[in-house]
Amino acid sequence: MKVGLLGFGRTGRAVASVILRNPEIRLEWVIRRTTKLEHRSVPEYLGVESDEPGLIFSKGEFSACELLERQPVDAIIDFSSESGIDYYGSATMKNRTAIVSAISHYDVDGMAKLRAVSSGNPVLWSPNITVGINFMMLAARTLQSIAPDVDVQIIEEHFREKAELSGTARRIAKLLGVEENSIKEIRAGGIIGNHEVLFGFPYQTVRLRHESISREAFGNGAIFAARGLMGRKNGLYRMEDLLRPYFSDQSVQSGNIPNLLQND
Repeated sequence: MKVGLLGFGRTGRAVASVILRNPEIRLEWVIRRTTKLEHRSVPEYLGVESDEPGLIFSKGEFSACELLERQPVDAIIDFSSESGIDYYGSATMKNRTAIVSAISHYDVDGMAKLRAVSSGNPVLWSPNITVGINFMMLAARTLQSIAPDVDVQIIEEHFREKAELSGTARRIAKLLGVEENSIKEIRAGGIIGNHEVLFGFPYQTVRLRHESISREAFGNGAIFAARGLMGRKNGLYRMEDLLRPYFSDQSVQSGNIPNLLQND
């Protein structure tokens, strides 16, 4: 599978390194806003042995249409910003490129653009693309359906400089019907991202907790998502759409679901 990557900050670089180490995924190019590192080789820059091209281009050098004609890809993985969709959105409609968006938040206009693009492409959007956090959300919703009246608390922890409430925590709150203003926030040091859902029963407590140990976890999740979109119909998907079949014992036992985490 050939992929292109938008965004080459700390997370983008971690994602690129995971892609380069996966023999089934080929990194064709990286797009970033500035001309810094333009035409550099991602494998060379990251010190990863790879024969993949992985060249860095700036948004101003090529339009997305020109880029996709020169170096077509099966999927675009977006770790840039909310405006990234403006760069590649309309261009992908011509060749039905799968899109994996890991942008933490879209405003109303941004979501409208994403939905418009999904009418001609399979698009997956997840504010937190790690497999673990999305598994945790499905597990939390399952437990809440078993005990709908149990007390639920959400705690999120991030690095000291993160000002806004975690988009993942907002998503968890919405899924579980918890008010956003009741989410507990912790900001300390260099914590990458921890999320916990606490279920308070009368005689027991259940804690579901996910910790991002390194940003490479986002790379594994992005690859899982890109693989899962291959062959799907046009539309807007969530990570739970890819994970839900794994919650069916019958599907697992019959081998009817793919192992999307192989080689990761």
